[in-house]
Amino acid sequence: MRPPPLSSLFRHPPSPLVALESPTLRQAGIHLLVKRDDMLGIGPELALCGNKWRKLQYNLQAARDEGHKTLLTFGGAYSNHIAAVAAAGVAFQFKTIGIIRGEQPAGLNPTLRFAQSCNMGLQFISRQAFRDKGSAESLARLQQQYGSYYLLPEGGTNALALEGCRHIVEEVEQQAGQLPDYWCCSLGTGGTFAGITSALNGRAKALGFSALKSDHLKEEVERLLKPSLASSPLRGDKKGAGTWEINTDFHFGGYAKFEPHLIDFINGFYRQHGIALDPIYTGKLFFGLFYLIEEGYFPKGSTILAVHTGGLQGVAGFNERFGELLRLR
Repeated sequence: MRPPPLSSLFRHPPSPLVALESPTLRQAGIHLLVKRDDMLGIGPELALCGNKWRKLQYNLQAARDEGHKTLLTFGGAYSNHIAAVAAAGVAFQFKTIGIIRGEQPAGLNPTLRFAQSCNMGLQFISRQAFRDKGSAESLARLQQQYGSYYLLPEGGTNALALEGCRHIVEEVEQQAGQLPDYWCCSLGTGGTFAGITSALNGRAKALGFSALKSDHLKEEVERLLKPSLASSPLRGDKKGAGTWEINTDFHFGGYAKFEPHLIDFINGFYRQHGIALDPIYTGKLFFGLFYLIEEGYFPKGSTILAVHTGGLQGVAGFNERFGELLRLR
């Protein structure tokens, strides 16, 4: 059977843009818009959604144009990217292979069960081998094992991914009729943030909230932005010093780490605004954003755009692991 066209990834209505209201925002004189990319989805369980949709759209087109029938990628056991690639395989008839960090557990979590239900082949490798996954030797072994494949990096971040994320800025400009003063999103690999920053090109401030306990994200974003912004005198990472900044104050101990008050915030945010957040990325983004608003970080009268990048497929695994802490229904 002939694979379906990929035009549905490019010809779609913009994800909704909504304005939030709260006493905190009114008191601070802040206008907060949320780009609901979590509502942009296709395929089984809508796992291919949000920034994963943006990152994969041009990559999937490249894979199809180059005649590849197999997608191979990497991720952790709860990876949104693994789930998205698995869903893309079902939607667009690619064979998919996921190389998973760590030893195979006795039972699969909801993310891996979903990937398996999408017929993704799962291969578990040691953490040391995972760190070496990008080496020529490792890639050659994988090609010998699986044959020809289209390689998607961990998290899906590459030049084509940035191109997809640039569309967020184009859509918001059309929907809002103006350019918000601040553009905020969560950071994992830095691809979504770099794509937004590249598209803004110094016209507004981009503020990224790191989900990782890492000192290397600034260097990674700089690498991703080359050559588009690398020579720009406007770039920087300190408040008031340039057009982008990475905040590392709200990672809650590191990737996939959390504290009770983060869970309380996510549950309260859902009750107040009807918008579900995940505890890995978007929960930390909005927690940090509201903290900075309350502290007067943003000038009164500012318009802030926060990107909801999705990632809600991970909530089931989080609740299964930690005991139904998130109440988002």
